[in-house]
Amino acid sequence: MHKKHDVKGGLEAMTTVLSRFRPDFRFGPLNVLILLAICLGGMGLHLAVHPFQLNVVIDVLVGALCLASVIYVVQYWGPTLVYTTVAGLVMFLRHRPDSEILVITFILAGLVSPSIQVAFQWERAVIMRFGRFRGLRGSGLFLLFPVIDQVSRYVDQRIRVTDFSAETTLTRDTVPVNVDAIAFWMVWDAEKAVLEVEDFVFAVTLSAQTGLRDAIGKHELADMLSHRDRLGKEIQQVLDAKTSAWGITIQSVEIRDIIIPKALEDAMSRQAQAERERQSRIILSNAESEIAAKFAEASQYYQGNQAALHLRAMNMVFEGLKQKGSMIIVPSTAVETMGLGAMGGLTAFDRILGQQGGAQGQATPAAVEGDAPAQEGSDA
Repeated sequence: MHKKHDVKGGLEAMTTVLSRFRPDFRFGPLNVLILLAICLGGMGLHLAVHPFQLNVVIDVLVGALCLASVIYVVQYWGPTLVYTTVAGLVMFLRHRPDSEILVITFILAGLVSPSIQVAFQWERAVIMRFGRFRGLRGSGLFLLFPVIDQVSRYVDQRIRVTDFSAETTLTRDTVPVNVDAIAFWMVWDAEKAVLEVEDFVFAVTLSAQTGLRDAIGKHELADMLSHRDRLGKEIQQVLDAKTSAWGITIQSVEIRDIIIPKALEDAMSRQAQAERERQSRIILSNAESEIAAKFAEASQYYQGNQAALHLRAMNMVFEGLKQKGSMIIVPSTAVETMGLGAMGGLTAFDRILGQQGGAQGQATPAAVEGDAPAQEGSDA
């Protein structure tokens, strides 16, 4: 955890240092084409006026490529002006006295090509002249005065997402937690964002972290876990009140994760399990109470009504007999009133006769017929 935090802190420090060295302009593919076009046009004009020389062509091409490479890398007026002067001086010394066109060509290429700038649809360019604010430039092409104008910053006005966190922060009930969150924000006034704050991106991140820590200290852990949206809305209101003066709007803040200590997590899990068991027992006792109440209500109908009780007992026996191999336990009063004992004996006797008949084959009916008169006499 500490190693990860150190790496993240180092990256943020490096980003802060690099953000202070912002270029004076953009030098992209369009600017390279303009520089090469100016150099080639000057070379053609030189060859039209003076006799053809191969070393002139080579020097112009090499000088144009070197000049474009230097400007593309540095993108500052100082090095651009120095290298343009050096390139013009080299052309003057190598091709004098017929070098005036080449010298003017390189000076124009080095100063004019960076002056044509392009801003994207979602950007606003902040123009500074002699260190003072001159205005904003929208999307498309716009021009800069060489050397004296510079683009302080291209401000992206789209919605941005910034992640931030609060590590080992105590809640109101003194529980250490690690909270990760994200903020959605946008710059609605590029002038204020650039002129009022040194690095508005870094300022928004630090303000979000501070607001998150303050909000954690004001809430208990249970409240944070169950009302994340409310916590995010509270942080969003605090941040928006602070950043509105910078021309920045915080649209929303969302809590991504709340990490609690492992021991506390286990204790909360046991507490939740015990609470669920308590609720299940309460529900079971309530069900038993309702069932007893229903039985008591049903007994009012069976009391003094033997026919209804007899039908209920028969229904119980029928439901039990539908299941094969089942054992039925019925009240003794039901056996006496319905003659279930005699009925059960006859049924059992019939099953025994059926099993014996299957074992003896065809001889069993004759034996049964022979015994029939004796049985009838006995019955008589």
